[in-house]
Amino acid sequence: PVYDTLNDWLSLGLHRVWKQMTVDWSQPFFGATCLDVCCGSGDLTRLLARAVGSEGRVIGLDFAVAQLTCARQRTQAGYYPDVIEWQEGDALALPFPDNEFDAITMGYGLRNVPDIAQSLRELLRVLKPGSKAAILDFHRPSSSVMQVVQQQYLERLVVPVARQMRVDKEYAYIFPSLQRFPNGHQQRAIALDIGFSTAVHYAIAGGMMGVLVAQK
Repeated sequence: PVYDTLNDWLSLGLHRVWKQMTVDWSQPFFGATCLDVCCGSGDLTRLLARAVGSEGRVIGLDFAVAQLTCARQRTQAGYYPDVIEWQEGDALALPFPDNEFDAITMGYGLRNVPDIAQSLRELLRVLKPGSKAAILDFHRPSSSVMQVVQQQYLERLVVPVARQMRVDKEYAYIFPSLQRFPNGHQQRAIALDIGFSTAVHYAIAGGMMGVLVAQK
């Protein structure tokens, strides 16, 4: 229940800018069929719905039923709610046919899947030829100074605030998870290796966030 409030407070609202950038990089268009993987409470899904309009179709997929319930409740008005379908599913085995989607987004999901390459293979499989997937997540800065800033931000601000809302365990894992997460160069290499025709990784927020944009 506090997920969206925490994200707004901890990012000073900037997460909404990063999510809009991610949607823009996925290049949805009016009437498109789009997919938001690991949709959570549905921020990116609703942005996609706004982009595709009344003639489009957007699926928000997550394996967390409670988050899907929250997303459904938040989409009762505006953002073309009739365009959005919420679906429980596995990012490593997407329940869709090949070449189904005109654009795909994923926000803060790739770092949490047990097999990054398999997740990217599934995105590649269900994308239409020439279409793009844009993947937003935390990122390890290349600058040693920014690495310290990121660690201090997470350990001294994020976790204490989350502790006050009794969700500190859910946020304390972020920094150690970054140590295992491939950096931008490695993400791009994985995407190209599994078959994407092009892949670019954009570092944003001083390198503390990143968006991988891969085209089929």
